Amino acid sequence: MRPPRLRSRTATALATVGLLAATLTACAPPATDARPLVVVSTNILGDVVEQLVGDQARVVTLMKPNADPHSFEISAQEAATLREADLIVSNGLGLEEGLQQHLDAASASDARTFVAGDAIEVLDYSEGDAAGMPDSHFWTDPAQMLAVVDALEPALAEIEGIDPDALQSSVADYRTELDDLDAEMTDAFARIPADRRALVTNHHVFGYLAERFDFDVVGAVIPGGTTLAAPSASDLADLVDAVEETGVRAIFAESSSPDRLARALADEADIDVEVIELFTESLTDADGGAPDYLTMMRVNTERIVSGLTR
Repeated sequence: MRPPRLRSRTATALATVGLLAATLTACAPPATDARPLVVVSTNILGDVVEQLVGDQARVVTLMKPNADPHSFEISAQEAATLREADLIVSNGLGLEEGLQQHLDAASASDARTFVAGDAIEVLDYSEGDAAGMPDSHFWTDPAQMLAVVDALEPALAEIEGIDPDALQSSVADYRTELDDLDAEMTDAFARIPADRRALVTNHHVFGYLAERFDFDVVGAVIPGGTTLAAPSASDLADLVDAVEETGVRAIFAESSSPDRLARALADEADIDVEVIELFTESLTDADGGAPDYLTMMRVNTERIVSGLTR
Protein backbone atom coordinates (compact mmCIF):
# COMPACT_ATOMS: atom_id res chain seq x y z
CA MET A 1 0.00 0.00 0.00
CA ARG A 2 1.27 3.54 -0.91
CA PRO A 3 2.37 5.57 2.12
CA PRO A 4 -0.16 8.22 3.27
CA ARG A 5 2.23 11.15 2.58
CA LEU A 6 2.76 9.97 -1.00
CA ARG A 7 -0.97 9.66 -1.55
CA SER A 8 -1.45 13.23 -0.30
CA ARG A 9 1.26 14.61 -2.59
CA THR A 10 -0.17 12.74 -5.56
CA ALA A 11 -3.67 14.03 -4.92
CA THR A 12 -2.35 17.55 -4.54
CA ALA A 13 -0.45 17.31 -7.83
CA LEU A 14 -3.47 15.97 -9.68
CA ALA A 15 -5.68 18.72 -8.28
CA THR A 16 -3.13 21.33 -9.35
CA VAL A 17 -2.99 19.91 -12.88
CA GLY A 18 -6.80 19.91 -13.05
CA LEU A 19 -7.02 23.48 -11.84
CA LEU A 20 -4.38 24.59 -14.35
CA ALA A 21 -6.23 22.88 -17.20
CA ALA A 22 -9.50 24.50 -16.19
CA THR A 23 -7.82 27.92 -16.00
CA LEU A 24 -6.26 27.53 -19.44
CA THR A 25 -9.61 26.46 -20.87
CA ALA A 26 -11.35 29.48 -19.36
CA CYS A 27 -8.71 31.86 -20.71
CA ALA A 28 -8.63 30.36 -24.20
CA PRO A 29 -10.36 32.34 -26.94
CA PRO A 30 -13.81 31.05 -27.96
CA ALA A 31 -13.93 28.61 -30.84
CA THR A 32 -14.48 30.27 -34.20
CA ASP A 33 -18.03 30.00 -35.50
CA ALA A 34 -17.57 28.01 -38.69
CA ARG A 35 -21.06 28.69 -39.98
CA PRO A 36 -21.49 30.98 -42.99
CA LEU A 37 -22.06 34.65 -42.20
CA VAL A 38 -25.09 36.61 -43.41
CA VAL A 39 -25.09 40.33 -42.60
CA VAL A 40 -28.45 42.14 -42.78
CA SER A 41 -28.96 45.90 -42.73
CA THR A 42 -32.36 46.36 -41.04
CA ASN A 43 -33.85 44.43 -38.15
CA ILE A 44 -37.10 43.66 -40.01
CA LEU A 45 -35.19 41.88 -42.75
CA GLY A 46 -32.85 40.44 -40.13
CA ASP A 47 -35.76 38.70 -38.42
CA VAL A 48 -36.98 37.26 -41.72
CA VAL A 49 -33.53 35.95 -42.65
CA GLU A 50 -33.20 34.31 -39.23
CA GLN A 51 -36.55 32.60 -39.70
CA LEU A 52 -35.36 31.19 -43.02
CA VAL A 53 -31.84 29.99 -42.18
CA GLY A 54 -32.35 29.01 -38.54
CA ASP A 55 -29.04 27.92 -37.02
CA GLN A 56 -27.49 27.05 -40.38
CA ALA A 57 -25.83 30.47 -40.59
CA ARG A 58 -24.67 33.23 -38.30
CA VAL A 59 -26.98 36.18 -38.93
CA VAL A 60 -25.66 39.61 -37.92
CA THR A 61 -28.23 42.42 -38.02
CA LEU A 62 -26.66 45.87 -38.10
CA MET A 63 -29.72 47.91 -37.12
CA LYS A 64 -30.48 47.73 -33.41
CA PRO A 65 -34.04 47.45 -32.00
CA ASN A 66 -36.03 50.71 -31.95
CA ALA A 67 -33.59 52.41 -34.34
CA ASP A 68 -34.49 54.56 -37.34
CA PRO A 69 -33.42 52.88 -40.61
CA HIS A 70 -32.98 56.27 -42.28
CA SER A 71 -30.35 57.50 -39.84
CA PHE A 72 -28.65 54.63 -37.99
CA GLU A 73 -24.90 54.22 -38.47
CA ILE A 74 -22.43 51.42 -37.79
CA SER A 75 -19.05 51.11 -36.10
CA ALA A 76 -15.73 50.39 -37.81
CA GLN A 77 -15.89 46.85 -36.46
CA GLU A 78 -19.36 46.34 -37.93
CA ALA A 79 -18.15 47.72 -41.25
CA ALA A 80 -15.37 45.13 -41.20
CA THR A 81 -17.93 42.40 -40.49
CA LEU A 82 -19.89 43.61 -43.51
CA ARG A 83 -16.88 42.96 -45.72
CA GLU A 84 -16.49 39.42 -44.34
CA ALA A 85 -20.06 38.33 -45.09
CA ASP A 86 -20.93 35.41 -47.32
CA LEU A 87 -24.08 37.36 -48.20
CA ILE A 88 -25.21 40.93 -47.48
CA VAL A 89 -28.97 41.51 -47.33
CA SER A 90 -30.30 45.06 -47.54
CA ASN A 91 -33.55 46.83 -48.26
CA GLY A 92 -32.32 49.21 -50.93
CA LEU A 93 -34.60 51.86 -52.47
CA GLY A 94 -32.82 54.57 -50.49
CA LEU A 95 -33.89 53.35 -47.04
CA GLU A 96 -30.53 52.87 -45.31
CA GLU A 97 -29.32 56.43 -45.74
CA GLY A 98 -26.71 56.28 -42.96
CA LEU A 99 -25.39 52.93 -44.14
CA GLN A 100 -25.38 53.37 -47.90
CA GLN A 101 -21.69 54.21 -48.25
CA HIS A 102 -20.74 50.94 -46.57
CA LEU A 103 -23.16 48.94 -48.71
CA ASP A 104 -21.75 50.59 -51.84
CA ALA A 105 -18.19 49.83 -50.76
CA ALA A 106 -19.04 46.19 -50.10
CA SER A 107 -20.74 45.89 -53.48
CA ALA A 108 -17.73 47.47 -55.21
CA SER A 109 -15.48 44.87 -53.59
CA ASP A 110 -17.50 42.06 -55.22
CA ALA A 111 -19.25 40.98 -52.02
CA ARG A 112 -22.36 38.88 -52.66
CA THR A 113 -25.42 41.05 -52.07
CA PHE A 114 -29.18 40.68 -52.05
CA VAL A 115 -31.31 43.82 -52.34
CA ALA A 116 -34.93 43.29 -51.32
CA GLY A 117 -36.09 46.22 -53.42
CA ASP A 118 -35.08 44.30 -56.54
CA ALA A 119 -37.57 41.54 -55.73
CA ILE A 120 -40.76 43.56 -55.32
CA GLU A 121 -43.20 45.60 -57.36
CA VAL A 122 -41.92 49.02 -56.41
CA LEU A 123 -44.36 51.86 -55.76
CA ASP A 124 -43.34 55.50 -56.09
CA TYR A 125 -44.24 58.26 -53.66
CA SER A 126 -47.11 60.23 -55.18
CA GLU A 127 -46.67 63.49 -53.28
CA GLY A 128 -44.45 65.45 -50.95
CA ASP A 129 -40.72 66.09 -51.22
CA ALA A 130 -40.13 62.50 -52.39
CA ALA A 131 -42.77 62.46 -55.16
CA GLY A 132 -41.65 60.20 -57.98
CA MET A 133 -38.99 58.46 -55.86
CA PRO A 134 -39.27 54.75 -54.98
CA ASP A 135 -41.04 53.92 -51.71
CA SER A 136 -38.85 51.64 -49.60
CA HIS A 137 -41.51 50.60 -47.06
CA PHE A 138 -42.68 47.47 -48.87
CA TRP A 139 -42.99 45.34 -45.72
CA THR A 140 -46.32 46.95 -44.80
CA ASP A 141 -47.79 44.63 -47.45
CA PRO A 142 -47.11 40.98 -46.51
CA ALA A 143 -47.53 39.94 -50.15
CA GLN A 144 -44.46 42.03 -50.99
CA MET A 145 -42.54 40.39 -48.17
CA LEU A 146 -43.55 37.04 -49.62
CA ALA A 147 -41.94 38.06 -52.92
CA VAL A 148 -38.75 38.93 -51.02
CA VAL A 149 -38.73 35.53 -49.30
CA ASP A 150 -39.15 33.74 -52.63
CA ALA A 151 -36.20 35.65 -54.09
CA LEU A 152 -34.08 35.16 -50.97
CA GLU A 153 -34.29 31.38 -51.02
CA PRO A 154 -32.02 30.79 -54.05
CA ALA A 155 -29.57 33.45 -52.82
CA LEU A 156 -29.28 31.71 -49.45
CA ALA A 157 -29.14 28.25 -51.03
CA GLU A 158 -25.99 29.24 -52.93
CA ILE A 159 -24.08 29.83 -49.70
CA GLU A 160 -21.64 27.01 -48.93
CA GLY A 161 -22.64 25.31 -45.69
CA ILE A 162 -26.40 25.82 -45.99
CA ASP A 163 -28.48 22.70 -46.63
CA PRO A 164 -30.89 23.52 -49.49
CA ASP A 165 -33.43 20.92 -48.33
CA ALA A 166 -33.56 22.30 -44.79
CA LEU A 167 -33.78 25.81 -46.21
CA GLN A 168 -36.63 24.82 -48.51
CA SER A 169 -38.55 23.40 -45.55
CA SER A 170 -38.12 26.54 -43.42
CA VAL A 171 -39.06 28.77 -46.36
CA ALA A 172 -42.24 26.75 -46.90
CA ASP A 173 -43.13 27.12 -43.21
CA TYR A 174 -42.55 30.87 -43.26
CA ARG A 175 -44.51 31.29 -46.49
CA THR A 176 -47.46 29.70 -44.69
CA GLU A 177 -47.02 32.19 -41.84
CA LEU A 178 -47.06 35.08 -44.31
CA ASP A 179 -50.14 33.73 -46.08
CA ASP A 180 -51.91 33.47 -42.72
CA LEU A 181 -50.89 37.03 -41.83
CA ASP A 182 -52.17 38.30 -45.16
CA ALA A 183 -55.55 36.61 -44.65
CA GLU A 184 -55.83 37.97 -41.10
CA MET A 185 -55.10 41.52 -42.23
CA THR A 186 -57.59 41.25 -45.09
CA ASP A 187 -60.35 40.09 -42.76
CA ALA A 188 -59.55 42.69 -40.10
CA PHE A 189 -59.41 45.67 -42.47
CA ALA A 190 -62.69 44.59 -44.06
CA ARG A 191 -64.36 45.67 -40.79
CA ILE A 192 -63.44 49.32 -41.38
CA PRO A 193 -66.24 51.26 -43.16
CA ALA A 194 -65.29 52.76 -46.52
CA ASP A 195 -65.74 56.33 -45.27
CA ARG A 196 -63.19 55.76 -42.48
CA ARG A 197 -60.38 54.13 -44.45
CA ALA A 198 -58.05 57.15 -44.22
CA LEU A 199 -54.53 57.24 -42.80
CA VAL A 200 -52.53 60.13 -41.39
CA THR A 201 -49.03 59.25 -40.16
CA ASN A 202 -45.71 60.79 -39.14
CA HIS A 203 -44.35 60.36 -42.66
CA HIS A 204 -45.24 58.40 -45.78
CA VAL A 205 -44.78 54.79 -44.74
CA PHE A 206 -48.07 53.08 -45.61
CA GLY A 207 -48.14 53.36 -49.39
CA TYR A 208 -47.91 49.61 -49.93
CA LEU A 209 -50.48 48.82 -47.26
CA ALA A 210 -52.85 51.43 -48.68
CA GLU A 211 -52.46 50.09 -52.21
CA ARG A 212 -53.06 46.51 -51.14
CA PHE A 213 -55.89 46.98 -48.66
CA ASP A 214 -57.69 49.96 -50.21
CA PHE A 215 -56.84 52.80 -47.82
CA ASP A 216 -56.60 56.49 -48.61
CA VAL A 217 -53.41 58.08 -47.34
CA VAL A 218 -54.76 61.50 -46.40
CA GLY A 219 -51.33 62.87 -45.65
CA ALA A 220 -48.29 62.72 -43.44
CA VAL A 221 -47.07 65.13 -40.80
CA ILE A 222 -43.62 64.82 -42.39
CA PRO A 223 -44.32 65.09 -46.13
CA GLY A 224 -41.35 63.11 -47.41
CA GLY A 225 -40.42 59.44 -47.46
CA THR A 226 -37.78 59.84 -44.77
CA THR A 227 -37.92 60.79 -41.11
CA LEU A 228 -35.00 63.14 -41.80
CA ALA A 229 -37.37 65.54 -43.59
CA ALA A 230 -39.22 68.29 -41.73
CA PRO A 231 -42.70 69.74 -42.23
CA SER A 232 -43.31 73.37 -43.08
CA ALA A 233 -46.09 75.52 -41.65
CA SER A 234 -48.03 75.15 -44.90
CA ASP A 235 -47.67 71.36 -44.72
CA LEU A 236 -49.25 71.36 -41.27
CA ALA A 237 -51.99 73.73 -42.42
CA ASP A 238 -52.81 71.47 -45.39
CA LEU A 239 -53.02 68.48 -43.08
CA VAL A 240 -55.31 70.28 -40.68
CA ASP A 241 -57.64 70.95 -43.59
CA ALA A 242 -57.47 67.31 -44.68
CA VAL A 243 -58.18 66.02 -41.18
CA GLU A 244 -61.16 68.33 -40.80
CA GLU A 245 -62.56 67.47 -44.25
CA THR A 246 -62.22 63.70 -43.91
CA GLY A 247 -63.11 63.49 -40.23
CA VAL A 248 -60.41 60.93 -39.47
CA ARG A 249 -60.57 59.69 -35.91
CA ALA A 250 -56.93 58.74 -35.48
CA ILE A 251 -53.43 59.83 -36.41
CA PHE A 252 -50.79 57.11 -36.41
CA ALA A 253 -47.35 57.94 -35.05
CA GLU A 254 -44.39 55.67 -35.57
CA SER A 255 -42.53 54.09 -32.69
CA SER A 256 -39.16 54.94 -34.28
CA SER A 257 -39.94 58.69 -34.38
CA PRO A 258 -41.18 61.17 -31.77
CA ASP A 259 -44.90 61.73 -32.07
CA ARG A 260 -44.86 65.36 -30.92
CA LEU A 261 -45.64 66.56 -34.45
CA ALA A 262 -48.65 64.29 -34.73
CA ARG A 263 -49.86 65.48 -31.32
CA ALA A 264 -49.36 69.10 -32.34
CA LEU A 265 -51.45 68.45 -35.43
CA ALA A 266 -54.20 66.88 -33.35
CA ASP A 267 -54.19 69.91 -31.03
CA GLU A 268 -54.14 72.42 -33.88
CA ALA A 269 -57.04 70.76 -35.67
CA ASP A 270 -59.06 71.19 -32.45
CA ILE A 271 -61.04 68.02 -33.08
CA ASP A 272 -61.31 64.67 -31.36
CA VAL A 273 -58.37 62.85 -32.96
CA GLU A 274 -56.54 60.08 -31.14
CA VAL A 275 -52.78 59.68 -31.64
CA ILE A 276 -51.94 55.96 -31.85
CA GLU A 277 -48.44 54.54 -31.87
CA LEU A 278 -47.55 51.98 -34.55
CA PHE A 279 -44.44 49.90 -35.11
CA THR A 280 -43.54 50.73 -38.68
CA GLU A 281 -39.82 50.95 -39.42
CA SER A 282 -38.14 49.00 -36.65
CA LEU A 283 -38.69 45.99 -34.46
CA THR A 284 -38.35 46.30 -30.71
CA ASP A 285 -36.47 44.23 -28.17
CA ALA A 286 -38.16 41.16 -26.70
CA ASP A 287 -40.26 43.19 -24.26
CA GLY A 288 -41.16 46.08 -26.54
CA GLY A 289 -44.30 44.77 -28.22
CA ALA A 290 -42.92 44.05 -31.70
CA PRO A 291 -40.00 41.63 -31.39
CA ASP A 292 -40.54 40.10 -34.84
CA TYR A 293 -42.09 41.01 -38.18
CA LEU A 294 -45.23 38.89 -37.87
CA THR A 295 -46.04 40.26 -34.41
CA MET A 296 -45.36 43.82 -35.56
CA MET A 297 -47.83 43.51 -38.42
CA ARG A 298 -50.52 41.92 -36.26
CA VAL A 299 -50.21 44.61 -33.58
CA ASN A 300 -50.35 47.37 -36.19
CA THR A 301 -53.40 45.83 -37.84
CA GLU A 302 -55.28 45.63 -34.55
CA ARG A 303 -54.41 49.25 -33.68
CA ILE A 304 -55.38 50.61 -37.11
CA VAL A 305 -58.72 48.79 -37.00
CA SER A 306 -59.37 49.95 -33.44
CA GLY A 307 -58.42 53.54 -34.21
CA LEU A 308 -60.55 53.85 -37.33
CA THR A 309 -63.66 52.11 -36.01
CA ARG A 310 -63.94 53.69 -32.59
